[in-house]
Amino acid sequence: MAKRKRLTPPRGDYLAGEPVTDTGSMSPLETKALFPTYPQGVAPKRRFPSPPIAHVAGDAATSAALAEVTAELHSARAEGRMVQSLHLDQIESSYLVRDRLVADDEDMAALRASLSARGQQTPIEVVATEQGGYGLISGWRRLTALTQLYKETENVRFSTVLALVRRPVDAADAYVAMVEENEIRVGLSYFERARIVSRAVEEGVYVDTKSALNGLFGNGSRAKRSKIKSFLPVVEQLGPYLSYPAAIGERLGLALSQKLQVDEAFKSDVVEALSGLGSSPAPEVEQDILAAALETPKAPKVVKQAGGKREELSPGLWLERSAKTITIGGAELTPEIEERIRAVLQL
Repeated sequence: MAKRKRLTPPRGDYLAGEPVTDTGSMSPLETKALFPTYPQGVAPKRRFPSPPIAHVAGDAATSAALAEVTAELHSARAEGRMVQSLHLDQIESSYLVRDRLVADDEDMAALRASLSARGQQTPIEVVATEQGGYGLISGWRRLTALTQLYKETENVRFSTVLALVRRPVDAADAYVAMVEENEIRVGLSYFERARIVSRAVEEGVYVDTKSALNGLFGNGSRAKRSKIKSFLPVVEQLGPYLSYPAAIGERLGLALSQKLQVDEAFKSDVVEALSGLGSSPAPEVEQDILAAALETPKAPKVVKQAGGKREELSPGLWLERSAKTITIGGAELTPEIEERIRAVLQL
């Protein structure tokens, strides 16, 4: 059997790590000793530093991903898809003329209990204002409930509200968003619907009633818009004198509207009856007054005069009868009315 040959490296001082002065004293190395011993006889892969192009490609991919995420965040914010946490003091609840007049106490109590137990589940909608704050578009009940909870408990978790910052095209778009939110969640009364139509015209959001009806309630049926329009005389003539206008039902409201349009004295009669109820009558009492005014037939007022009886035909217009003559007068007797009366008498 052949003997193993031993090799003496030409630079023993390099392999040994120390300078060698006497080459004769250095024992020759076995060939296998030139290689270290590894477990299982497998040498680990040597880790070479990555080439510069790999670093450049990695940095470019990271920058592209960051730019994409940043662009998506900016887009979500601009389009109103990003939910933000805003402090209650930042939001102006009266930014729009609210369509909802009252909130049911029982419903509000249930909403406060839900917010306290589970937190806010649905964000409100706001719009950024020039003053640096936010104007409320929809979510008045949630904002009100959180404000009440914060005042009652002083708990920091109720001091903010989750909101979507919208960018409505114009004021009409903001009003439509508010109305549709309330129509879907908790339906408005016909009085409240007619009131927001009237106020939207007054604020210059729409040029006339027809435009306001079609703009705010365009998704509703034609019959629904017709009923809303019918409530407008009730809103405009009786609204300031009513304590619970949202409680007026559809049938009562339509009857009041019809009466107001055919009888000029009906408004004054209703206002006079309501004035005797005090500052805060019960809703049922106010409803009874309105219903009674409709059912009571209006008899002409008769005033006895020396020459005969005087009947009030309408405010500012009276008729006086005597044995031989009939006299019509009053502050509202215009030349046109007088001419029409003469024409009828000639017949």
